[in-house]
Amino acid sequence: MQPTPLFKNHYFHQLPDFYTALQPTPLRGARLLYHSEGLAAELGLSSDWFTPEHDAVWSGARLLPGMEPLAQVYSGHQFGVWAGQLGDGRGILLGEQQLADGRSMDWHLKGAGLTPYSRMGDGRAVLRSVIREFLASEAMHHLGIPTTRALTIVTSEHAVHREREEKGAMLLRVAESHIRFGHFEHVFYRREPDKVRQLAEYVIARHWPQWQNDADRYERWFGDVVERTARLIAHWQAVGFSHGVMNTDNMSILGLTIDYGPYGFLDDYQPGFICNHSDHRGRYAFDNQPAVGLWNLHRLAQALSGLIDTETLERALARYEPALMRQYGILMRAKLGFFTASHDDNDVLVGLLRLMQQEGRDYTRTFRLLAASEKQALRSPLRDEFIDRTAFDSWYAIYRQRLMQEEQGDEERRSLMNATNPKYILRNYLAQMAIERAENDDVSVLARLHHALCRPYGEQPDMDDLAALPPEWGKHLDISCSS
Repeated sequence: MQPTPLFKNHYFHQLPDFYTALQPTPLRGARLLYHSEGLAAELGLSSDWFTPEHDAVWSGARLLPGMEPLAQVYSGHQFGVWAGQLGDGRGILLGEQQLADGRSMDWHLKGAGLTPYSRMGDGRAVLRSVIREFLASEAMHHLGIPTTRALTIVTSEHAVHREREEKGAMLLRVAESHIRFGHFEHVFYRREPDKVRQLAEYVIARHWPQWQNDADRYERWFGDVVERTARLIAHWQAVGFSHGVMNTDNMSILGLTIDYGPYGFLDDYQPGFICNHSDHRGRYAFDNQPAVGLWNLHRLAQALSGLIDTETLERALARYEPALMRQYGILMRAKLGFFTASHDDNDVLVGLLRLMQQEGRDYTRTFRLLAASEKQALRSPLRDEFIDRTAFDSWYAIYRQRLMQEEQGDEERRSLMNATNPKYILRNYLAQMAIERAENDDVSVLARLHHALCRPYGEQPDMDDLAALPPEWGKHLDISCSS
């Protein structure tokens, strides 16, 4: 067996007012169900760690040397309304693993029992929610989108009550940091400016050390947070991902996708897609995510107003839209197969999206099939996907004319497009099938789906059924925050 991982906990020792020290509460009959071999290798963990002998580690029943568990406290705006104190209601930050390359990674156990911040909750997670977060974390990472990661899934004989009785479960989440916009809001609204400054200094020293001695470090740091957030949401929009609960307590200070609940990837292209059935007003609809990202940054700016003057904050916030559009433009040109930029590119994109919306075409499949088009061919294989062939032909003539402006040949363009347009995405119905089998201790569907999602851009002929169009029932699954 490889040596035991080395843990420290800077958060525990440097931010004593931002947590409650707390031990995880083990589940009855807990055992490891599944883990990410790829992430384990990145963390320097051998396969020996994922045998029954070590189930207690993944279920919180045994701490490793250096771990000092705690539940974080933070606040936030939920669905646009100030919600006051929130915090880790079912999560425990175990410690920070020190990696050989000098980085550190939080180990955060979800479903670890009641904390002072559980409010009306029971501190538990259910197997379906844990599997959904595990798969989403892995899918997003391999799509190249900044995200927290998921290492292990633990199941149990512990009954947890949601809409029905379900199996209690735990997820070990890994990230460079779990600090959120809501951490800063918490001390700002408590009128504790010294703690806002303390937290900012901690974050800069840990994650932006190149600026920690600069007089303008707060401005530089906040500007980078703005741009990281903008680039993250551009990635979401390009791949067709809808988060579902973009509350300020679910916004990572590092620009990571965090807290996977009622998320969804687009099936049919619907700009107003709402993945969370609790979002009755559509605040977090797919096409509203860029605006919400900026709104959330304004809340963070308010929390930092004691450190940074208003004019400087506004100047930093003004970087959001250009950064988002720049990143989105890069991604969408690649999805269309354009190596260069042209002033007509947006019209080409909007024309295709309009056709997709009118006919309810599948977002992922449409872009993947578009790559098979050839410059010299008057018709595209994508044409057969559309009912209104005349409308498609009109658009395709414009698209083909645009392709003629590119020097690259079809093969080079196809490689670019296939490296940007995934073939395999985490559709809700696929996750549901994996969950149903796993609830009966069969992880074969979960493992197969996980394997496909780890190579989303490659051709995997034995996985082609996972790239098929979803059945009609699979488009209408109700996903809520408890998911």
